[in-house]
Amino acid sequence: QVQLVESGGGLVQAGGSLRLSCAGSGRTFSSYTMGWFRQAPGKEREIVAANSWSGVTTYYIDPLKGRFTISRDNAKNTIYLQMNSLKPEDTAVYYCAARRGPIVVVSTQYEYWGQGTQVTVSS
Repeated sequence: QVQLVESGGGLVQAGGSLRLSCAGSGRTFSSYTMGWFRQAPGKEREIVAANSWSGVTTYYIDPLKGRFTISRDNAKNTIYLQMNSLKPEDTAVYYCAARRGPIVVVSTQYEYWGQGTQVTVSS
């Protein structure tokens, strides 16, 4: 069982940066693939980035490459999402999620979810 708690969301102007954190519980945190997802009003939840249990393999959706960076610190049971050059279209609730196994992009394949943190980017 893994419990996840996100933090770091907020209101930021376009062009600004935010760093989201996701703290996990449980001694097996390091064995989980971790993903960041987001869901904007009226839209489906989409993957933003994912990081394998070892941290070696990462995935980003193409539009976000170069702006967002996922990282993890297994010693702290925490993953991060550094978001730079934010745009109004990045406004969404951001969720972290965990799964056993390799990186996948389908949200239903992730077993554990945090409660989400709101990111609002003003123009």
